[in-house]
Amino acid sequence: MSEFMAARPAPSVPAAGAADQVAAEAAVRQAPGDVLLDVRDLRTYYPVRRGLVQSVARAPRRHVHAVDGVSFSLRRGEMVALVGESGCGKTSTLQTILGMVKPTSGTVTLDGTDITALSERQMRPLRRTIQMIYQDPYESLDPRFRVRDTIEEPMLVHGIGSSRSERLPLIAAALEQAGLTPAELFIDRYPHELSGGQRQRVAIAASLVLSPALLLADEPVSMLDVSVRAGVLALLDSLRRDADMAILMITHDLSTAAHFADRIAVMYLGRIVEQGRAADVVRDPQHPYTKALLSVVPKRDPRDRTVPQILTGETPNPVDVPAGCRFHPRCPIATDRCRTEDPALRQPDAAAAGDHLAACHLA
Repeated sequence: MSEFMAARPAPSVPAAGAADQVAAEAAVRQAPGDVLLDVRDLRTYYPVRRGLVQSVARAPRRHVHAVDGVSFSLRRGEMVALVGESGCGKTSTLQTILGMVKPTSGTVTLDGTDITALSERQMRPLRRTIQMIYQDPYESLDPRFRVRDTIEEPMLVHGIGSSRSERLPLIAAALEQAGLTPAELFIDRYPHELSGGQRQRVAIAASLVLSPALLLADEPVSMLDVSVRAGVLALLDSLRRDADMAILMITHDLSTAAHFADRIAVMYLGRIVEQGRAADVVRDPQHPYTKALLSVVPKRDPRDRTVPQILTGETPNPVDVPAGCRFHPRCPIATDRCRTEDPALRQPDAAAAGDHLAACHLA
């Protein structure tokens, strides 16, 4: 059966009338286990290079506030979706968690161990626990490597298997787990001999071969055709259900997050402005930014028409973060308080669930 026929169609955002269906789907999901990843007040600032005039004048160094006080947790068997516009800090958050970028402040705790200040040598054994899937599978795969070489490389780095004959069954098992069956048809191919969906599955197999506990997926389906997106997303969903794997996924598609993720965290200008269970955030958004994002998502019922909330202006410069609420320059309901007081992430009065939080004075 082709990947298009086997995959589930990408759903739209559940409407209020679909609340019973959403609740039923959530009820049958595997209950998440203990906290695997805990991020607290994470900040990652990138220094801005000074010009000659600024250097001579000894002007203070400025920074890009890529990640500016992000806090969340992720349990085993749970999928959390980070949603937001391009440039809001989602990828920088993942890179900081993985240790590719050193945080300015804050802590990242993995399975009870603080990994924030670990050196590269100390992080190497832990990289078997954390693996990342990149946005573009053709860029993340070496065009000179066959599929077997791509999947074998992380095993060589971590010293798994004493010979290729010992590693070959593990390579085949990873391909099978990623949905490339039978493995013999793909193991000797080059990336250019694979489709986009097959390349992304190879990238996933290269991560799965190390049996990680945490998978960081950076827009894993944005470069794929619509016909194969659902297949890759269904694969990630099965991994966290069957393998008890925690998945932190970046996505621009709120309908995808609503269907596959357990919880959604909406980011804006380096900070989480709303988070909670996926069904709560989608059905009852509390932050104006979340409402604007949801207003442009197509509904299941074509007769259910809503007026899109088009945000005016551009995202503020992350070097000069606005005072008060950082969303107020584009917010259609901003007040004087929003321009001077930075709102904390708290439970809104209208939120039904205690874990549904929003950073908005008017919520």
